[in-house]
Amino acid sequence: MPTSEQDFLDALDRHFPRQGEGVLLGRGDDCAVLDTTGGTHGPLCVSTDLFVEGVHFRRAYFSPSDIGHKALAAAASDLAAMGAAPVACALSLVLPADVDDAFLDAMLAGMAALSKRLGLPLCGGDLSRGPALVLDLAVFGRPGPAGALLRRGTLRPGDELVAIGELGLARAGLLALEAFGRAACERWPAATAAHLRPEPRLAEGQALAGLPGVRALMDVSDGLARDIPRLLGLGAGLGADLRLGEGLLHPEALAFFTARGESPVEALVLGGEDYALLSGVDPAGLSGVLAALPAARHIGTVSAAPGLRVGGEPFTRAGFDHFG
Repeated sequence: MPTSEQDFLDALDRHFPRQGEGVLLGRGDDCAVLDTTGGTHGPLCVSTDLFVEGVHFRRAYFSPSDIGHKALAAAASDLAAMGAAPVACALSLVLPADVDDAFLDAMLAGMAALSKRLGLPLCGGDLSRGPALVLDLAVFGRPGPAGALLRRGTLRPGDELVAIGELGLARAGLLALEAFGRAACERWPAATAAHLRPEPRLAEGQALAGLPGVRALMDVSDGLARDIPRLLGLGAGLGADLRLGEGLLHPEALAFFTARGESPVEALVLGGEDYALLSGVDPAGLSGVLAALPAARHIGTVSAAPGLRVGGEPFTRAGFDHFG
């Protein structure tokens, strides 16, 4: 545990440079100053994301490096969800008394490695002592090369739904870690990695923002069952017909859910913390999206009939809700 705020600031300086592309004034003043033009003259995207011990992660099976990585990855996924390019991030941190210097250093190293790789420099934040470990990430982005940002709630009946990323794999990883702890990483390495160290899909988001016919975009953090209605626009009166098969599942997820006696397709729809991208595309643009992004998969169609249907049958189970 740092013995002073300056100790914590010194730890940040060991891991994160003070400047970066788009950062005119970094840490150390009352506010950071960000260049929001960057040659695109677009608006600034801002999002915040909480990562709370006992709610989003457990130290029993998250390493310190995993915690730092995932906290930033989850926040950066919100930029990917709009097709935005990264500018900077800020970290507010609540540290309990049992966090020592080695833990803090490893956590910051995990975050810093991803920060460097994504081009998302740390520009500021805040620090407090508290009863549990809490990381609050603010992320800032701007339009990417295409100059466009994608929103939710802009789809029409007949538009096609496309997903990029593994669906249901992180759910398998979470359940395995909850049941077996860190030992689950040996038996289900891909599933546990999907939960512990997700990858925000910034490049794919920016690519979608530049493709003809792409109308809407979001990231899947609470599962398709919860997030498809959000993409369609709550209150819009639209629904979706999903065409999903077990072939969409990663082999580890398929084996995991089959062994538990659960429907793999139902587990895929419930998902949770996939950090995949979910896009709505004009039918005329579908072939272009699938050709430009080989990882993209056509999973269904927007319908004028409300509700979610999987293989023609109503799907009534809901995905994750913090207050459900």
